This record gives sequence, C-alpha cells and structure tokens, in this order.
Amino acid sequence: MLLKQTQPYSFQAAAHHLPVFEQPGALGPTLKFLSFNIQVGIRTQAMHHYVTRSWQHVLPHSKRQKTLDNIAQTIQGYDFVALQEVDGGSFRSNYTNQVHYLAQAARFPYWYQQLNRNLGMLAQHSNGLLSRHTPTRIEDHRLPGLLPGRGAITASFGPDPHKLLLIILHLSLGKRTRFRQLEYIRDLIGDHHSVVLMGDLNCHQSHLLEHTAFSDCNLQNLGTNLLTYPSWRPTHAFDHILVSDNLQIIKTQVLDLSISDHRPISLEIKTP
Repeated sequence: MLLKQTQPYSFQAAAHHLPVFEQPGALGPTLKFLSFNIQVGIRTQAMHHYVTRSWQHVLPHSKRQKTLDNIAQTIQGYDFVALQEVDGGSFRSNYTNQVHYLAQAARFPYWYQQLNRNLGMLAQHSNGLLSRHTPTRIEDHRLPGLLPGRGAITASFGPDPHKLLLIILHLSLGKRTRFRQLEYIRDLIGDHHSVVLMGDLNCHQSHLLEHTAFSDCNLQNLGTNLLTYPSWRPTHAFDHILVSDNLQIIKTQVLDLSISDHRPISLEIKTP
C-alpha cells in the first residue's frame, strides 16, 4: 500500500500500516470535507439506468472520462474528500486509477487508494482519500463480513493534543454485517476526542446514532434532511459525515449533483 503525493514521490509502507510522518502541516482555521460515492464514473440518473448502463461496470465507456472531470471540478474547493466505489485501474476504467486521476485533476497533493476487492484486470473495487494536508498517520482496515470487500481508512492530521482522526468507509448492505462493522469502527474511534467519519454507510443517521455501537460515540446528529440517494430524486440518507460533539459545525449540505447514483455530501467545521 502506498500513500502518495500527486508529484512523482511516494511514501513506502508495509502491508496495511503506513508510516508516521514527523512534521505534519499546519491546518487552516476551517476545514471542508466532502464524501462521494462515484459509482466508478457511471452516470446513473434514472432507475432504468441500472439495467441499460450495467455493462459499464465491466466494460470501458468513452464518456467516463468526462464524468471524472466533472467530479474533479466539484471537489476542488475541499480539504478532504472521501471516495467510495472508485476503480483502482482495470479494464473497465481504461486502466485509470481513478483516485490518482482525481487527485491530479483537482490538484490534491496527497491521495490514498484502499483496494478492497481485487478482480484483477476486470475490476479494482476501492475506497479513496484525497487530502490537501499532510497526515501524521494513515492505516488500512479490512472490515468484518461473510464476503470480503469492505474496508475503512483511518488518517490522523495535526499535532497532539488537537489531533483530528478522519475515518473513511463503505459499509455493507446487510444489517447484521453492518452492525459488526460499526462495532469494529467504534473500537477504532476509541477515546479520540476529535473525529470526522465519512462515507456511504447504507443506513440512516438516526439508526446509526441510536441503535448501533455508535450510540455512545458522542457524534453529533446533523438532522434528517440530508438525503443523498437516489441522486435524481433523493429519498434516503445513506451518505454521511459525522463529527464529534466538540467540533463546531459551520455548514453542512447535500450538493445538487446527479452524475452518480449518489449525491455528494459536504461539511465545514472550525479546526479543533
């Protein structure tokens, strides 16, 4: 696994644990976050597209590049971007590592790809992190489940005792498996004071904060009107950015954008 800069330079690391960086960059007075399930660049804009455009999950498409460019324009104004359902460079994406491409196109100095389901040249199912700030530590976690393929990224930013822990994840569809995965994430949060958790969690916020291991995590309830799925007529709040109750929220919103089957969700906070 590599934590990479968009310039031709990379930090080498073994297995799933990446190195500790000795001189973290200073964080600004506010931080902007965005989470986006991009569905590997497929423009699903109606229910029937799940059928008529399903071939794009296995075959390349000439318009996928334009979709990635649209996504790059959307994410340019953010400090941290969590990506779900990105391809790490296979036949269907014309062997383009979509995390790397978006980092370059949107001028993010740091990017990280977590490969969760490796189908060789057919598909490289991944999560991704884009950052404008140098992490002090980043780790790769495989989430529990009967079928492999779900993961979480944890990244730390800023010096102690004001360190910010960022968690990026994509949870399973099954309720029981999702509950086990949330227990795993709860252990990762531990006693960290400042936490931002982003991703496609496949369930509503009220369920997360009241009926899972997150019920005692001191995460803020941001309301029930942040609907992200399906993108063309949102009725479900499946995508979330959850933050510790000690972090001051400035603004949160769902972007009016229909270039995936999910809409992106964004959040701005004061730096801890």
